[in-house]
Amino acid sequence: MSTYLPTQLPGPQPDLDDQPFWDFCKARELRIQACADCGKLRHPPMPACPACRSMRTTWRAVPGTGTVFSFTVCHYPAHASLKDVVPYNVSVVLLDGTDDIRIVSNVIDAEPDEIAIGMRVALAWDEVADGQVLPRFRRAP
Repeated sequence: MSTYLPTQLPGPQPDLDDQPFWDFCKARELRIQACADCGKLRHPPMPACPACRSMRTTWRAVPGTGTVFSFTVCHYPAHASLKDVVPYNVSVVLLDGTDDIRIVSNVIDAEPDEIAIGMRVALAWDEVADGQVLPRFRRAP
């Protein structure tokens, strides 16, 4: 179970487009939506390819490593359940093996002042309430 953020924090509410992403996460597979016609990766998931407008979709496995592209440190809780865990980080990770796919997550093993743009990170699956599994990151070795 998660120890980074409280389990009372509301989790993702999957919709038709991103349900497969969350299903793959539950199976601990990091897969990104791709156009079945032109191959363009896209995240967050959406119904049509922004490059060729195709509605045909596939899901491509990507490495679980990346680089911190951007981050912020939250000092004020965005939800009542976060009042005892501030400060915490929200990080944007540029995934390796993709042209420019970025995922919003957290670096869970670093203090806020240890996180830096360009920091190498590796995937760390985090099981939260109701069996949901979220992609979080740790400092890469």
